[in-house]
Amino acid sequence: MLDGASIFLFLLVLDACVTEYIEEKYIPIYETVKKVRFLYETTSRYRYYREAFANLSMPFAYIDLDLLDQNMAEIVARSNGKRIRIASKSIRSIPMLRYILDYDPLIQGIMCFTASEALFLWENGFHNLLLGYPVVDRSSLLAIARAVQQGAQITLMVDSLEHINLAEEVAKQVSTPLLLCVEMDASDSFWGLHIGVYRSSLRTFEQVMQMVERIGSSPWLVLDGIMSYEAQIAGVGDNMPGHGFKNGVISYLKKRSIRVVREKRKRVDDELQRQHISLRFFNGGGTGSMSSTCYENAVTEVTVGSGFYAPALFDYYKEFHFQPAAGFAVEIVRQPRFNIYTCMGGGYVASGAIGKEKLPLPYLPPQAALLRLEGAGEVQTPVRYEGDQKLAIGDPIFFRHSKAGELCERFPTLHLLRKGKRIGEAITYRGEGRCFL
Repeated sequence: MLDGASIFLFLLVLDACVTEYIEEKYIPIYETVKKVRFLYETTSRYRYYREAFANLSMPFAYIDLDLLDQNMAEIVARSNGKRIRIASKSIRSIPMLRYILDYDPLIQGIMCFTASEALFLWENGFHNLLLGYPVVDRSSLLAIARAVQQGAQITLMVDSLEHINLAEEVAKQVSTPLLLCVEMDASDSFWGLHIGVYRSSLRTFEQVMQMVERIGSSPWLVLDGIMSYEAQIAGVGDNMPGHGFKNGVISYLKKRSIRVVREKRKRVDDELQRQHISLRFFNGGGTGSMSSTCYENAVTEVTVGSGFYAPALFDYYKEFHFQPAAGFAVEIVRQPRFNIYTCMGGGYVASGAIGKEKLPLPYLPPQAALLRLEGAGEVQTPVRYEGDQKLAIGDPIFFRHSKAGELCERFPTLHLLRKGKRIGEAITYRGEGRCFL
């Protein structure tokens, strides 16, 4: 007798097999996925970018500031008045972080991903820095403690007694109290399946409150905030072309998880208020969960990263649509067939679980597509194109990265475009000689 989890897994495998059959049988072999097309994906948009970036050596990355401004306006409008913390891993550029922070007073604070990045940002004048992940390297903790001693506002993430004890030891050593944020698990389970990501070890209300009590008992530690990130809601698309059954399952699980996560956070928040414990922030969510997270009373701020640049992975969400503000261009250097244009470079594949959606997406001209058997290559990327735009050797093909910040690991600068004119460059972390992960 099959249990519920086995039936569920069988249906997912069946959905994948049917999708693969349809792609093989009815979709030309060169297509990687059925593309979601934006209003701007027209031949005229291709010409607009080609003319704006004329005489610029390829490959290069760019930010369309007009589209970024639209995305920021949409994000602020969707925030329901909650503060917005920037996920720096999705930006990875000092000038762009400043640009986004200056847009609206609701955008304040940065969630960093490593200790060295937090120190780098503080050295560049940024404050209200929250480390999104625990730091267990003692030398890094000492460096943060010394920075805090000099006025840095850096909050450490913890989800275990080991994290707390280590932070306390370092705080004592430097004679400086440290700010801590407790991350509670926001994953879910369904028919015995784990729904979400493996982050925090604090799965129960009692475990969270144990951490709160431990921090409160130390004169060297300050409880600055609570965080819970519902990746199964914020980070999973539910509108993937050709995956009707899977999309339906994901939508159902999202709705279920929204209720579960809301109840978890409310219970913790209610108990903190009962004990008269005040927090500077209660952080939750991400770009993909703003429509639910921003309407929770317990949550005071939501972290947003990918929504600013709108990489290709964020095409596949039912509830929102952002403009593709970031991309890169590679140069056509060969034409081995009448409809095949081979570009130099382009193999900038995203991290995470392996899938076609992690490949860079040919964006402009529209109807361009990767070859199924080659994908995006280390040194060359063949693209099939049979559209109306005449292409020649030396012309660009514009791509969008699957993720936002990872694009910046490949380029030293981002070329900035405003109303069809190049207005400057924004140096990336990589351009400053920094590589934090």
